Formats: sequence, C-alpha cells, structure tokens
Amino acid sequence: MNESYRVAGVDEAGRGCLAGPVVAAAVILPKTWDLPGMTDSKQLSAKRREVLAGAIKEQALYWALGVVWPPVIDTINILQSTKRAMLTAIERLGHVPDMVYIDGNQPVPTSLPQKSIVGGDSSEPCIAAASIVAKTFRDRVMVSLERRYPGYGFARHKGYGTRAHLEALRRLGPSRMHRLTFKGVVQREEHLCLPGI
Repeated sequence: MNESYRVAGVDEAGRGCLAGPVVAAAVILPKTWDLPGMTDSKQLSAKRREVLAGAIKEQALYWALGVVWPPVIDTINILQSTKRAMLTAIERLGHVPDMVYIDGNQPVPTSLPQKSIVGGDSSEPCIAAASIVAKTFRDRVMVSLERRYPGYGFARHKGYGTRAHLEALRRLGPSRMHRLTFKGVVQREEHLCLPGI
C-alpha cells in the first residue's frame, strides 16, 4: 500500500434513539497516527470522548459530518437516513478516499470502494475515530435541544428510550424532534403534539 493511499472510516450515532438526528462522521487519519484509548465511543466516558474528539479533529487529515433530522427519518426510514448521513459525511470530506471502511453490515450508496466491518468501531482506528466524532457532536445537539424542548430530559438520555424519557412522552406527548414512526413515541392520539403547537 503506497503512502498516498487513504482510508476513510465511517460510523453513525443515534440510530436507535427515539428523538433527535442520526449523525454520521467520516474520518481519514494519518498512517502513523496512534492515540491510546481509541475504541467504540459507547465504551468511553463522555469526558474521555470529548478529549479524544478534540485530538481527532485536530490531527485527522480530513473529517466531516452528515446529519439527518427526524422529519426525514420518518419519511424515508432510519436505515436510509443512516446511509444518507454516512454518504453526506463522505462527500463533505474534502478529499476522495481510496477506500471507505463502514461500521456494520450495510453498504453505503457510493461508487467508492468500500468494506463493511461488523464491530469495526472496536477494530479499526479510523472507524473508532468516526464513532467518537459522531457521538460527541450528536450529544452536543441533544443538550442544545433540551433548551428548546424542556421537560424531556434530552441532555441526560440523549434521545434514547429510557424509562424517564418514555414517562416524559406519556406526560407531554412527542415534540417536533421525536421520530413519530418509532415504536413508543406516539402513545395515544390525544397526546400528539402537532408541529408549531
């Protein structure tokens, strides 16, 4: 493999959440780059993720994000939304990679050579880096959404279906940031909050 051969790692955050966007990151790391503690973002504390994300964004050759919001998720489904976010991140890299490593088993609709790797966020540094960048960005989005949509606890659970989140949904009904096609979001018709209300 020659020195100019570059691999982009791609991963997503928020696919299984009931609220908020699905976010994907694409990262191209230097060949000699090594940072202790790099692994799947879900295995790291929030503080450690933030430290690593800063180092990744500072030292990566290229990195980019793709974001798809709940109205689109409800329209085209979460699988297609995840692929769209990943493709957007790849296209925004500012450099065309020679190969794309994608976490999971679903290919992305791109003409670039690609390899889907189950558990790639634990085995491939470039995918682990993408996982960390995507997760930290999405967490910040959810904290900001807490201020716009108080009462749901977005800053704590980040949109995942925790007991507290489900209780808030029963009490308040879904917000505009909830994925209405996801099971458990719309409890009863009388609880549905229409956009703008």
